[in-house]
Amino acid sequence: MKPRVSIVIPAYNEGSNIEDVLTRLAETVQLPCEITVVVDSPDDSTVPFVEKFARMDNRIGYLVNDVEPGPAQAIRFGIDRASAAVVLVTMADGCDDPQQIDHLVRLVERGVVIAAASRYSRGGQQVGGPFLKSLLSRTAGLSLWALARVGTRDATNSFKAYSTEFVRTVGISSDTGFEIGIELVSKARRARQPVAELPTIWLERHQGVSNFKLARWLPHYLKWYWFAFGPELPLDEVRAAAEQRGLK
Repeated sequence: MKPRVSIVIPAYNEGSNIEDVLTRLAETVQLPCEITVVVDSPDDSTVPFVEKFARMDNRIGYLVNDVEPGPAQAIRFGIDRASAAVVLVTMADGCDDPQQIDHLVRLVERGVVIAAASRYSRGGQQVGGPFLKSLLSRTAGLSLWALARVGTRDATNSFKAYSTEFVRTVGISSDTGFEIGIELVSKARRARQPVAELPTIWLERHQGVSNFKLARWLPHYLKWYWFAFGPELPLDEVRAAAEQRGLK
């Protein structure tokens, strides 16, 4: 059966930690799907555990990103190879709630180009995590929602479903960190495309070490933050406008 959603999971040496994530996805997602873990090298410690799951569930597999290393490149690599009309990005650390995936996908199928899982909308919550990172994320999300009217209070969260056609039209410029989430929200706003959100409860990972590098990636997030405030553009001109501003 053709998948209705392609689920992309960037991973870096998660080892056995990926098992909990894949177990929850396999048990929870009811829509026809493909679940692709993207790693930077075939000897990544995540691979053997994904291979074990793939032997039991043909929806699950992995890809080796042979372009450039890093989470942004892994996400882009997975999206480029998605076969479904909706693509969803979720993390390998188990912080995201897989019970919301079917609902996010259906929102995109109903017509929005991005369906965001929001920690900062009514009913949402963030449990744990570094204080400064949480403060900056919440401030950015709520201010973009109130001032730029981007359609979600949580633009920086990576847990989102996208129209695959929309993503391929506007392109992905980000090549560092996890700023693809805010990039695509900003591009949707500039093109005045609909964005929706559902509340989510995000839980800080309890195994392994986070690969988030706040100081290094913050300038990239800020560039996309300001991009959201620009004037309306035709959808097919958004990619060129971002490239002209040197955004990546």
